[in-house]
Order: sequence, then C-alpha cells, then structure tokens
Amino acid sequence: MREEHVFMPKGVCAKQITFEIEDGKIYNLRFLGGCNGNLKAIGKLLEGQDAKHAIEVLRGNDCGGRGTSCADQLAIALEGVGG
Repeated sequence: MREEHVFMPKGVCAKQITFEIEDGKIYNLRFLGGCNGNLKAIGKLLEGQDAKHAIEVLRGNDCGGRGTSCADQLAIALEGVGG
C-alpha cells in the first residue's frame, strides 16, 4: 500500500514536496514552487525508482551556493521516511 508523505523543505524555492512510497519505490513526486520544469523532470525520472538510490544520487546537490537544493531536500525527505 502506498503511503503519501508531505515534506516542507528549507533553504530552497520549493515550498512543499509530496510523494508516495511503496515497497521502497517513489511514486507521484510533486514539488510546490521552485523551478517548475526541472522539478517536473525529477518527478518523471524518479517515478517507480528505488528511494535509497535516489538518496545516494541527490544528497548533497547544491543550488547557487545555498548548501542545499530541491534535489537535496528531497533526499532529506526520503531519508526521513526510511528511504
């Protein structure tokens, strides 16, 4: 059964990240705010993908010297739900 999660990122343009996890896989990833086209692409690329792999790839990505990014915040959100 898929479980929906809502995460409020910090230090980035996106205001909210929502996603579902089922059997360790990511589904229905959506960002509210941020760089619309890029974040939609991330959602499409990660649909059905392993959350642990996504964390490995996305963790530590930086946007404009902020020390974080929407992708990094997604990794943090996935870690928070046991990804």
